[in-house]
Amino acid sequence: MGETILVAAEQTLFDPMIWMIVVATAFYGVFLGAMPGLTATMGVALFVPLTFWLDPLPALAGIVTMVACAIFAGDIPTTLVRMPGTPASAAYANDAYALSRRGEAGRTLGVMLWSSVMGGMFGAVVLMLVGNRLAELAGWFSVAEYFWLYLIGLSCAVIVGGSSLSRSLLGLLIGLLLSTVGLSAVHSQARFTLGYPELFQGISFIPAMIGLFGLSEVLRAAASQSSVRPKIFATGGAILGPAVRLFAKRLGPWMRSSLLGAAVGILPGAGADIASWVAGAVSKRRSRNPEKYGHGSTECIADACAANSASLAGAWIPALVFGIPGDSITAIVIGVLYMKNLKPGPEIFETQGSLVMSLYLVFILANLVLIPVGLIAIRAGGWVMRIPRNVLLPLITLMCIVGAYAVSGSPFDIALMGLFGLVGLVCERWKVSIGAMVLGMILGGPLEERFVQTLSGSSGSPWGFVERPVAAGLALLCLAIWIGVGWSGYRDRQRGEKSISR
Repeated sequence: MGETILVAAEQTLFDPMIWMIVVATAFYGVFLGAMPGLTATMGVALFVPLTFWLDPLPALAGIVTMVACAIFAGDIPTTLVRMPGTPASAAYANDAYALSRRGEAGRTLGVMLWSSVMGGMFGAVVLMLVGNRLAELAGWFSVAEYFWLYLIGLSCAVIVGGSSLSRSLLGLLIGLLLSTVGLSAVHSQARFTLGYPELFQGISFIPAMIGLFGLSEVLRAAASQSSVRPKIFATGGAILGPAVRLFAKRLGPWMRSSLLGAAVGILPGAGADIASWVAGAVSKRRSRNPEKYGHGSTECIADACAANSASLAGAWIPALVFGIPGDSITAIVIGVLYMKNLKPGPEIFETQGSLVMSLYLVFILANLVLIPVGLIAIRAGGWVMRIPRNVLLPLITLMCIVGAYAVSGSPFDIALMGLFGLVGLVCERWKVSIGAMVLGMILGGPLEERFVQTLSGSSGSPWGFVERPVAAGLALLCLAIWIGVGWSGYRDRQRGEKSISR
């Protein structure tokens, strides 16, 4: 074992090709994440043809680094113009933008960078130490367990929605309704397509997300004659210094959020999106200042960023051990492994032990490289924010259009983005939770599919949802969450009535 570690370290740390690939893909990943619409999955897919000419380790190192950097880079437009660069950023978009408008963009991005790095390091350690054992947990999950997992994720959207319970629920219900548009994954029947073939595959959530968060803010700023620019912020030590001090004070919450992220990442199909929302919800429940969540909470941002970065390494566990993709990215990774004549499964740890150990070290190396590359990206973001308002607004609008069009190259997505921009403006006016709406759109389809599959597997009996011990435990957890939410709402109303009577 010790000899394997030394060989892996020598192969990883002293190979110029590895370093060149890691640095190049780090900048590539930052560019992808900072451009709304250019997702990490798309970047990995575009990178795959290059892997034909690379050895297995450099190819996998490029994918690992690219994804780690893209996840953080998605936080930059989220913070500066409230336009999530990746779906995982939507969980704390309101908090990040609220802090940015107070002139705290630099400190906020520093917290995001440091939390992402430390969360990614934690995920790498989990992958390294207990990958084989934790992968066995994925085998406990059937469609019933995934139904409850998705329902818990949606429940967390209501908790951290930033609006009142009723408005968060309304946003969630709208998102679930929109998720039913298109061909049903279960019955293959078109629903609510209004005769548009482009809607047969459902509403593309990336143009919708760009419209809800990005274009709506441009429209609001144009209508109110207010600036969408945050105040100019300092760079360098002024960015990482406060983040490191905050991290030192919150080691417990960081450990909790990173562990949650790694655990969610291990579950196939869950991914960084659910990890962000779940960690944010748990953080709010344990916080001494829950009223700040959704309105500018650094705690929410730190915990959610740590969770979504930790989930990236966790998603590789079922991919390597069982050949089951943990998310869309590891699905591509499995294809790359087969292309290199490497079959994922338990035998890969025996026959390719040095490669696996090198991959563990690459995860750590990728997160370390993210620090200087992330600081460069933050500095570039500060320069962008110096652009005059009458130039910046059209530029942001152009970014929205390009991001929406880049998904599938369809002008229909641009129109869809514009429509959701107006929807976002109305939701802002009536304080309906946009974050809950987005998560409802993302998880609504998988939730419906697991619901129908569970009923079909149990011959229509509702007991199929709780007949397995893990499913029953998740059902009780979901019930506890809703009881807690209802009790909190009742207690807040009681306090409000007492304050009015006084």
